[in-house]
Amino acid sequence: MFGRVKVAIMGTGKIAGVMADTLKGMKGVTCYAVGSRTMENAEKFAKFYGIKKAYGSYQELVDDSKIDLIYVATPHSEHFENVKLALNAGRNVICEKAFMLNEFQAKEVFDLAKEKNLLLTEAIWTRYMPMRTKLLEVLGSGVIGEPTMLTANLGYNISYKERIAKPELGGGALLDLGVYVLNFASMVFGNDISDIASICTFNNLGMDMQDSITLRYVNGKMAVLNATALANSDRSGIIYGPNGYVVVENINNPESITVYDNAYKKVATYKRPKQISGYEYEIEACVKAISEGWTECPQMPHSESLKIMNMMDFIRKSNNIRFAVDDEKDMTQTPSIEEAKMQLPEAPVEENTQIQTDTDEATE
Repeated sequence: MFGRVKVAIMGTGKIAGVMADTLKGMKGVTCYAVGSRTMENAEKFAKFYGIKKAYGSYQELVDDSKIDLIYVATPHSEHFENVKLALNAGRNVICEKAFMLNEFQAKEVFDLAKEKNLLLTEAIWTRYMPMRTKLLEVLGSGVIGEPTMLTANLGYNISYKERIAKPELGGGALLDLGVYVLNFASMVFGNDISDIASICTFNNLGMDMQDSITLRYVNGKMAVLNATALANSDRSGIIYGPNGYVVVENINNPESITVYDNAYKKVATYKRPKQISGYEYEIEACVKAISEGWTECPQMPHSESLKIMNMMDFIRKSNNIRFAVDDEKDMTQTPSIEEAKMQLPEAPVEENTQIQTDTDEATE
């Protein structure tokens, strides 16, 4: 690559707009192109964000050989085909969360990326942020002792959105919001999980609108996680240890990390560094990976995406939450707790919803 890295955006929804604005504020990269299902949407988006190229189909977008990286910002249900399209055209890809609808799809696209020797990574932005490193530094200092439990919640009143309400769009709170609380637990406690217990509430189409998830780890630690598409929550994450606790304000884009001792006295606070939007860190990681010839980003390696997808498959199967693709061959490979106690790598065997019409793009 010479000069600025050319990034293209696939999709023209709200989240795509945030990325376009972010790229404009970054050095060393440029938002070079956008692709939509219609030329009208693509041109409108390109004009608004000052993007050079607009394509009225995803195929035309991926065929542009000048593109160094494609950011996939389409609905969950489209990720599998969109990512394959880009990889088969020889493009490096960063794909929004939830990465795929299930683990089977994730395995297939990761295998394709390796075969093509291309970068493919999941755009779960919290994995790339400096505040993740700071949190691990704080916990590693031993200030609260060895953590034994954590809680995390994330909630937004978004149940009316089509991408949340409809099974054909990969709906439900789990893939959209639960993915963040699961990633928070994974970043703090890892993935050596022995048991998962979960319950959900559903809309009239069978999609989960609220999820309560408890993880038990082999070492006895526990994570209690909640996600809701019916209400706004405080979005906090709290990690408990024998000598105090740590509060993360807003696990979806951490604003601060505060340490308390056993007397409930605040002993330290760490504020989020200045940022454009928070999306810049995942792009910086991709640029680094491409320059080094890597097929994955160390901040979110393929193995981590697969573990999170595996957990979400398990939770969906336990609560009879199904997508059309699950009827093929993938969910039949996801064991029950009785069958396998979560077959994650390293893990031992031991209401009615009013629907609002969105665009055909992701609108997060």
